[in-house]
Amino acid sequence: MNVHPSASHPTASKARSVFCTIVPPHLLDQVSRHGDDVLSRPARRTLERDATQRTRRRITTVRYGVLAAAPAAPDIDPADRKPQRTIYDAANKEELPGQKVREEGSDPGQDASVNRAYAGLGATFELYLSVYDRYSIDGAGLPLDATVHYGDDYGNAFWDGERMVFGDGDGEIFRDFTLPVEVIGHELTHGVTQYTANLEYFGQSGALNESVSDVFGSLIKQHSLGQSAEEADWLIGAGLFTDRVEGQALRSMKAPGTAYDDDVLGKDPQPATMDDYVQTGTDNGGVHINSGIPNHAFYKLAVDLGGNAWERAGQIWYDTLTSGQLTPDADFAAFAEATAEAAKSRFGDGSDEHEAVRKCWSEVGVTSE
Repeated sequence: MNVHPSASHPTASKARSVFCTIVPPHLLDQVSRHGDDVLSRPARRTLERDATQRTRRRITTVRYGVLAAAPAAPDIDPADRKPQRTIYDAANKEELPGQKVREEGSDPGQDASVNRAYAGLGATFELYLSVYDRYSIDGAGLPLDATVHYGDDYGNAFWDGERMVFGDGDGEIFRDFTLPVEVIGHELTHGVTQYTANLEYFGQSGALNESVSDVFGSLIKQHSLGQSAEEADWLIGAGLFTDRVEGQALRSMKAPGTAYDDDVLGKDPQPATMDDYVQTGTDNGGVHINSGIPNHAFYKLAVDLGGNAWERAGQIWYDTLTSGQLTPDADFAAFAEATAEAAKSRFGDGSDEHEAVRKCWSEVGVTSE
């Protein structure tokens, strides 16, 4: 399973970047319908901006073609493989990238959002390099760019195929989106998926795309904090909600469906098992909703194996993502089988890891092929 991330992949040359947001559209839509215009107006504007960015990304893809496969990693001393981070400030406008305010190696400034974005890009780069020997998100040292202070009261963060973009939130529902490091790790991992398994952003493959980003976003937080699987909170977007919201985070990998239950946001709709799988035509076929199922499978695996989740559970998921064995339209069953094969390849047939992978998928109701 030690396939180089830029090695030949059946779909690598057709890799398409997608517009991916951390806050799902169904949640923003719920807020946008609230009777209080102070709450609903920022949500409506965020939805409108997201729709514009999503359309722009599709037009760009059509006009300029699909992304090429990730280039081969340069043959340099591992000690010289460093991040290349650049942070821009959009000054609450919607023009990207904005004004450059910090670059690699420069000292922290007075803007906490800039400093958090810079640190979060670094934490993401560090996990992929030190744990999985991946040189940036494309495996070949891709520079990491981010823009902060995007839009006015913009309540989201996104990866647009080229950069991370963070809103400041509306101060009523959402705080600054640079606050949770797992949000940064989540969005950048969409880039890793873009350059590897290239999972289509619809239905079960789209839910897997979202889940992979949640998995590695959580691992990036755990790695930066030195937490074991048992110590981790397994929350995605912890600290994003203001005090008026009845909720801990956007999603819970430990207990999908319990992240929030609020009179404005509604109740977290994520299922934990296939018994509650949601059939929907919204949100690209429920990519942010049904991702709770593979999320929960990974959580179960990580806790079952114990220790640091990035070491064995995370390695199995990373091997699966970069194996070249997944098709872009892979469903939960195909992904489950691929993780079992990855565990067998790395740890041995019948190993504790192999058996734990089979068990975690069975417990969420996914039967591998």
